[in-house]
Amino acid sequence: MSAKKIRSWIQASRLPSQGYIFCPLFLGQALWFSQSGKLNLPLAGLTWLFGLIIQLYIVYANDLADVAIDRLNSTFTPFSGGSRVLVEGKLTVPELRMAVGATVFLNVAIGSCFLILGRPFAPGLILISLMLLWLYSFPPVRLSYRGGGEFLQMAGVGLILPVFGYYIQAGALEHFQWRYIAALLPLHLACALSTTLPDEPSDRAGGKNTIAVILGGRRVKSIILALHLLTLFVLAGVILSENSLIVFLSIIAVSMAAITGLIVSLARAVPGSRAMLVFVSCSILATLGLNTSIAIERFVSLWSIQMR
Repeated sequence: MSAKKIRSWIQASRLPSQGYIFCPLFLGQALWFSQSGKLNLPLAGLTWLFGLIIQLYIVYANDLADVAIDRLNSTFTPFSGGSRVLVEGKLTVPELRMAVGATVFLNVAIGSCFLILGRPFAPGLILISLMLLWLYSFPPVRLSYRGGGEFLQMAGVGLILPVFGYYIQAGALEHFQWRYIAALLPLHLACALSTTLPDEPSDRAGGKNTIAVILGGRRVKSIILALHLLTLFVLAGVILSENSLIVFLSIIAVSMAAITGLIVSLARAVPGSRAMLVFVSCSILATLGLNTSIAIERFVSLWSIQMR
């Protein structure tokens, strides 16, 4: 394989978007560790491998599903509008189809490994992860075109992944801390909405009924800001009932800085503008930062107790 082709596959893989997968999986593992003080490293490694492969499946499949609209898109950002490899002619549709098939096969193989290792529900959770993307992007459901696809993204990233990370370590869900997931779901919906904003003109022209197309960018930006603030309000109730105000403030520090960026850039954030890039970046930063901060706090809190 030539160096040029390798660079094209790296571009198609959109590796920075691994953060969307890594952070929720990490949170699920941290919730288990805070209860048990244990972390099975081989299972954790296999979980990260699943995270890598499912992310590749998502970006390759989305490029296939959205190629027609991506050709119309002149306001894309690093977070939206696809990887551009099909639009720019760097890879072909058959090549990406083969890549999608390979990622599906690898996910099935990983599910089989988890089954052998005593995690019987893992293949089902992996199948749900695969199906959510299919329901999002491909016929006959194709919710990202019919409307409501953002809720599927919220469910996959904000619910299935942390549950998966926890279950693989714990082997059961009886003691899963659902209150953290309930607090963070609005945040993941805000992130899903924000990444559709830059593509609103091409999505409208191509008949893709995202919520930004249905409600308009101005309303959706206000909803995104409200969801971020709602998350902090609900999370305060969860964390302050278990920890101190100092812990809560340290967890939301990154989120508050990002929300400030949302407020500052909100009025000027239109597709194709630098302000829109700032707005979307801040929404993503708040989402990933808050997930990671909670995960780190869950790990550190138990370590601190054990060291006393």
